[in-house]
Amino acid sequence: MAEQAPDGPRGQRRSSFLSDLRVVLAERDFRRLFITRLVSQGGDGVFNAGFAAYAFFSAQTFPDPVAAVDAFAVLYLPYSLIGPFAGVFIDRWSRRQILVWSALIRACMVAVAAFVVLGGETGIPLYVSALAVLGMNRFFLSAVSAGVPHVVRPDKLVMANAVAPTSGTIIGFAGGVAGLGVHFISGGGHVGSAATLLFGGACYVVAGLLALRMGRGLLGPDREERRQRSGALLADLTEVARGLVAGLRHLRERRKAAYALGAVFAHRMLYGILLVLAVLLYRNYFYPSNNGNTALGHVTLLVVTSAIGFGGAALITPPAVQRLTKDAWIVIWLAAGGIVTGVLGPAFDQVAFLVVGFALGLSAQCVKICVDTTVQQEVDDAYMGRVFSVYDMLYNVAYVVGPAIAAPFLPASGKSYVMVLAVAAGYLLAAVIYAALTRRTPRAGEAPLLQPTAAAPE
Repeated sequence: MAEQAPDGPRGQRRSSFLSDLRVVLAERDFRRLFITRLVSQGGDGVFNAGFAAYAFFSAQTFPDPVAAVDAFAVLYLPYSLIGPFAGVFIDRWSRRQILVWSALIRACMVAVAAFVVLGGETGIPLYVSALAVLGMNRFFLSAVSAGVPHVVRPDKLVMANAVAPTSGTIIGFAGGVAGLGVHFISGGGHVGSAATLLFGGACYVVAGLLALRMGRGLLGPDREERRQRSGALLADLTEVARGLVAGLRHLRERRKAAYALGAVFAHRMLYGILLVLAVLLYRNYFYPSNNGNTALGHVTLLVVTSAIGFGGAALITPPAVQRLTKDAWIVIWLAAGGIVTGVLGPAFDQVAFLVVGFALGLSAQCVKICVDTTVQQEVDDAYMGRVFSVYDMLYNVAYVVGPAIAAPFLPASGKSYVMVLAVAAGYLLAAVIYAALTRRTPRAGEAPLLQPTAAAPE
């Protein structure tokens, strides 16, 4: 569930993922950082699976829309609120030490969450422990990203930034599937959810131990950097906030990039509504009398089909935008999301939902790849980091805003013809508005998109 922050180099290049991976893995220090990242993100997938299984699919849990929104807020808001400010601390402390201690602190908080789950508790105790885990995870991933330039040569940095987030996303998904396997094998229910969480905590412990194989100063910051950053902490935090405002102001001048961010925000918001609706349907409508395991198993199939669509976007988008513009591709896939949702959604059939899941996973990533590239091409390099920080916040906040708006209108069963049709209309309206706005916007020049360089934000 957890996804990578939208970061990436400005330039585009034709490359092969596997060939780039082989090149950067030749660097010993990068291999150590890379494996630490993969183990940690595998743990993230396991933790998210355990949290979702308990919050939505335990025998005693029949989630309502408000509870679903609360869970989404716990899973996604830490990335939005903490992310832009994490760098202030990462530029002051040893990044290797951040990896070690954030991994171990997360493991401890996971243990707390597991005991809360065993006791059948929900609400504040569960959410506080989950927020602590996910908040520390933001520091971990930011420290990993900041440390990459210290472990690869400059000529390999683009490749490293391209393959590492993608690999982490894949491993995170695999961790989620493994976590669900642990949940089923351990009998499901509270015990299964707690066992899954503890398995995720064990992954964090291993990641922390792997980080110890790197020298304390290997990942920076260098002594001179730390000396320069040793000023007042409050001043630096204030500067970050000012940077976000400056990024927003720059987007007022780069309307094409601003419209692209609006498109991905709309897609994420509508996608979030459908995800909450699907959770409610599977738990409270399709399998209301079951203990939750059967519903969880079928939701897993929905997640898998969505992931297949997500991966397929990376295959079809580069050749497509060599024939069409990125704007046209965004419009096509916003409209496709509306058509598929409007035609198949009202059936409230599980097979139809698998098709919808695949189509919307494909649509979401097709849109995002084009948005990433548009932002990279349209925004001045001096503002790139600040604009991507704004992008990161919008990307994750949208996943909470959509369900929060829809919650008052969703029945506990999730079966709402009006909501499905409203989401379908929302996709079509977003496509029409984006097409109209970009048709009137002066173009900075359409460069061909050859290879996506940024994985989906967390």
